[in-house]
Amino acid sequence: MVQFSEQQMQEFNRLIKRYPEGKQKSALLPVLHLAQESFGGWLSAETMDYVANLLQLEPIEVYEVATFYSMFNTQPVGKYMFEVCQTGPCMLNGSDDIINYIKEKLGIGAGETTPDGMFTLKTVECLGACGYAPMMQLGKHYREHLTKEKVDAIIEECRSNAACNN
Repeated sequence: MVQFSEQQMQEFNRLIKRYPEGKQKSALLPVLHLAQESFGGWLSAETMDYVANLLQLEPIEVYEVATFYSMFNTQPVGKYMFEVCQTGPCMLNGSDDIINYIKEKLGIGAGETTPDGMFTLKTVECLGACGYAPMMQLGKHYREHLTKEKVDAIIEECRSNAACNN
């Protein structure tokens, strides 16, 4: 059964208090972020139902939001998620080549995770860093002016970090 810990519940209550009484739906985005962080980096149907219950919403209201925004994952993801921008400026600067290189290098397609659970490749719409194209988001950090060599270095950095943390 999905359930926030005491500390996570305190954070949930802090988030709810940001909004006027009766407007708990306004807390949906930050609560979904909390749930995703709390339950393995993705939102299962059970997790979304839990959030709906906490916020006194219909489950479909939560599903609509979780499936609309690319920042939410509705299936398990790898330890490292490469979110590569594929909109106009990035595309004009070679994001298609970078996406194809990552696919080849990791042996996965967009929306897939490597068999070892290490990497997920996700294509996303504008990340708001057009001047640094092509670029991707890795966790909370942007990786910019991507080249095949930079992608190789990022993959190696992730593997090294994973090895150090095990």
